[in-house]
Amino acid sequence: MLPTTYQLPAAILLVAGGALACFAGYRLFRIVLAMYGFIAGAIIASSMMGNTNAAAMVGAAIAGGLIGAVVMFFAYFLGIAMVGAGLGAYVATTAWGAFAPGEAPWVLVLLFAGLGALAALGLQRYVIIVGTAFSGAWMVVLGAMALPSLRSVRAAQAGVWILYPINPVRGERWETLAWIALGLLGTIVQLATSRTARRRRTR
Repeated sequence: MLPTTYQLPAAILLVAGGALACFAGYRLFRIVLAMYGFIAGAIIASSMMGNTNAAAMVGAAIAGGLIGAVVMFFAYFLGIAMVGAGLGAYVATTAWGAFAPGEAPWVLVLLFAGLGALAALGLQRYVIIVGTAFSGAWMVVLGAMALPSLRSVRAAQAGVWILYPINPVRGERWETLAWIALGLLGTIVQLATSRTARRRRTR
């Protein structure tokens, strides 16, 4: 978790970056990959630092984020496979949680992740569009939730709920509905714009 001073800029970046991924993720996929790599690298690096040293935490987040961004930018096909694997794992955990208590077996999650990765490589356009639209939409929702109070994302108070928008443990269903609506809108916009761009290239 970032120090309070940096939480508002982080929320603004989440909203802006999420909107970019949601509505232009396919056309700007390398940039979106770099953005996701930066976020992942920043989270991993900052989590290794103590909460008492804000400067070291921010420095580690920036350094880790830059490394993650560079890796993801150049790992195009790896990024596609990771998007598919993430979607597959999410489907497995969500479906299991809807019908059975507890966490999904790791074998099932791994199986769905593998199937998702293979499907992503075979259906790149559609997987990229859906994956970036819904992941970007969730970034927008998380960032928007943090803006009014100038605090860290309130969902973080519920722990890993930020990774499971279908099942918000805090009971605020409007956030899930907003995520789904925005994700669907982003998917429709990306399908329309990418189809138009392909027609122009074939003329």
